[in-house]
Amino acid sequence: MNTTHSDIPSVLQRIVATKVEEVKAAREMLSLEDLQAQVAADNKPRRGFAAALRAASTNKNSVGIIAEIKKASPSKGIINHNFAPALFAQQYEQAGASCLSVLTDRDYFQGDDSYLLQAANAASLPILRKDFMVDVYQIYQSYLMGADCILLIMACLDDTQVHELHALSIELGMDVLIEIHTKSELDRALTLPRSAHNIYGINNRDLNTFDVDLQTTLDLKNILIEALAVDNTTLKPLVVTESGIHSSDDIRLMLSHDIQHFLIGEQFMKTDHPGQALQSLLAGVAADE
Repeated sequence: MNTTHSDIPSVLQRIVATKVEEVKAAREMLSLEDLQAQVAADNKPRRGFAAALRAASTNKNSVGIIAEIKKASPSKGIINHNFAPALFAQQYEQAGASCLSVLTDRDYFQGDDSYLLQAANAASLPILRKDFMVDVYQIYQSYLMGADCILLIMACLDDTQVHELHALSIELGMDVLIEIHTKSELDRALTLPRSAHNIYGINNRDLNTFDVDLQTTLDLKNILIEALAVDNTTLKPLVVTESGIHSSDDIRLMLSHDIQHFLIGEQFMKTDHPGQALQSLLAGVAADE
């Protein structure tokens, strides 16, 4: 099934339209061919985002945290008024995060490409470029920024787009967080080639109502794992739960359903010390064991 423009929630329609204009402007500044030439000349190794998550889940109660660096959101406005990407990256690494996620979208999340570069220079953790990918140009951009993983949001992309962006990301050695919200998006995601680079992110936020329900992960995870089990691969599928993880109880709930990977941003970023917030959350999980 191809997603159509009318299927996309209105907020995403606006963001996607903005992204198309951003890419058009960027191509006028630097052609795709020149960008590709820069990528070809770049030989920086990737840090292994998916591998870091796998390393974090060595036993049934171990947890892999993708800690997010996010200044603002469309619904909440500015979340962190003392925003310091390099400092937060260092804090997260010291507190035990497995990976980082950095928002680079300017218009809706007050992000910037430079935030990813700052985080990459300040910490050794693999980094997800958290943005709305709609064009191959952005994949090459992400590589040059030093991103180790890119985000593909199924709700933003039709089948042709997602297959093209997925293939290019893997060709460049980056991992791919494939984000789904619904059963129909999951079905479409399962048409992508299986790869050790694939990470399946289940977002608990309804894009139409913005309500958050952790049951979304529990329901879709079972369908996902069952569908991927037929591959007979030695690698266990990586499933990440996104949105609505606020406490050690939430993490214990997910662990009880064999979900060990979490993308958490707002819960940390709304504090003055995101690293301490992560440390406290992990300590609470350990205390529950």
